[in-house]
Amino acid sequence: MAVLPRSSYYDKHYKQSAALIRARRPYLVKNTLTGLGIFAFCMGVYTFTIRAVSQDEFEDVQVPDAAQQPPSPGASTMTGGPVVK
Repeated sequence: MAVLPRSSYYDKHYKQSAALIRARRPYLVKNTLTGLGIFAFCMGVYTFTIRAVSQDEFEDVQVPDAAQQPPSPGASTMTGGPVVK
C-alpha cells in the first residue's frame, strides 16, 4: 500500500496545520477574487454564445418540398463543365 509522503504542513490525519493556514492567509482574498473573475468570464462567454446561437433564424433557408433521390449506381455527380478523359 502506497503511503503519501508526510508534509510539515499537515498532521497525521492530513488536517491543515496552523503554519499552513498562516502561510495561505495572505493569498486567500487574491485567490478568491481571481477565481470569481475567471468564473464570471466563463459565464459571460457561455451566456454570450447561447444568446448568439438562439438568435439564428432560418426563415431565409429554402427547404425543398420533396426529398432528393440518391443518384443511381454508376451515375456521375457532375452537373456540368468540361469532361476530361
